[in-house]
Amino acid sequence: MAYQLYDLHHTMLRPFGWMAELTRRTLHHPYLPGTHAPAARLALAGAALVERATRRFPKPEFGLHETTVNGERVAVSERVVLHKPFCNLLHFQKGTDVAQPRVLIVAPMSGHHATLLRGTVEAMLHDHDVYITDWIDARLVPMTAGSFDFDDYIDYVIGFLHHLGPNTHVMAVCQPTVPTLAAVSLMAAADDPMQPRSMVLMGGPIDPSANPTAPVELAMSRSLSWFERSVISRVPVYYPGAMRRVYPGFVQLTGFMSMNLDRHINAHLALFRDLVRGDGESAAAHERFYDEYLSVMDLTAEFYLQTIDKVFQRQLLAKGELVSRGRKVEPSAIRKTALMTVEGELDDISAPAQTVAAHRLCSGLPESMHRNHLQEGAGHYGIFNGRRWREQVMPKVREFIRERD
Repeated sequence: MAYQLYDLHHTMLRPFGWMAELTRRTLHHPYLPGTHAPAARLALAGAALVERATRRFPKPEFGLHETTVNGERVAVSERVVLHKPFCNLLHFQKGTDVAQPRVLIVAPMSGHHATLLRGTVEAMLHDHDVYITDWIDARLVPMTAGSFDFDDYIDYVIGFLHHLGPNTHVMAVCQPTVPTLAAVSLMAAADDPMQPRSMVLMGGPIDPSANPTAPVELAMSRSLSWFERSVISRVPVYYPGAMRRVYPGFVQLTGFMSMNLDRHINAHLALFRDLVRGDGESAAAHERFYDEYLSVMDLTAEFYLQTIDKVFQRQLLAKGELVSRGRKVEPSAIRKTALMTVEGELDDISAPAQTVAAHRLCSGLPESMHRNHLQEGAGHYGIFNGRRWREQVMPKVREFIRERD
């Protein structure tokens, strides 16, 4: 019922959004007298905020059409190279024959689309042959496609690495650090010839108890049955995934925003001031960020609840107790895949010490195959997006991959 009420709420508010958009377009008309008057700018700013508050934000595009390779501009095209019911393996194919290290980026399945890593992909494209897991909104997957749980996530990562072949490097950002480490561990235990050459784990909950944050404390403070009763809904019948049990994206978004409510309120007040002043560049930067941030997707209930249970409440990987389809996950079996961890000094989602715990678990690797980078002044998103990622983190990742390619 919560899902239907949310949709009904948006439907009822949408006429106000249309009126606000009409007002905004009218006030932007070049022949309207007084367009630049203070009162008109106030009205324009208010209309813009109302329109955005009543809008449903669709899945954004990556929009990466070109990059630079060895100082030359080359075209980039997106191509789905492997389709699975809950994920597309997307390749950013470049118009050049220059050989580059092949990297699989495992994007989070945590409420936002893979396009949240647009900046990650953009920076990696210069020097790497990039693939990414483009997860599909669970409300768009028909029930006939079956279920998707934590073990399926592990199997998907293994399947993608098999598809890409030997000499692939894998990089997991945030939530998928745990299933990615599990996947590589299982491949190592089986002496799989497709084991990746290197693995980069960035800002993820390998051991949440090492430095608990607000999301970790919330997950540990409630029973699993509470989460099932409180946040799981069925997809309404007017979506392709009708009747599928999901953790709705709008619930996840509410949780994320409530963690830093003052910051989001101040950001929108700043947008209002920028619009009143006519600072289009600052306003556009704000809108680009929130167009992405407010675009969310649903997760299958089984995957979400098992993540809460296995990763945050029982912390099975960190304790050496994780089992997937009857196979014990033993990171100590990893001998051929070099490990790099990346953490942000100010990360309030996966705090420092949570990700670096992977090195303790991967005890079978020699010291020369371990690397850690703690990025000063960076929060969670700063380690894979923005200036610090481009100028300080990515060069370290690039160097690490090159050493093992």
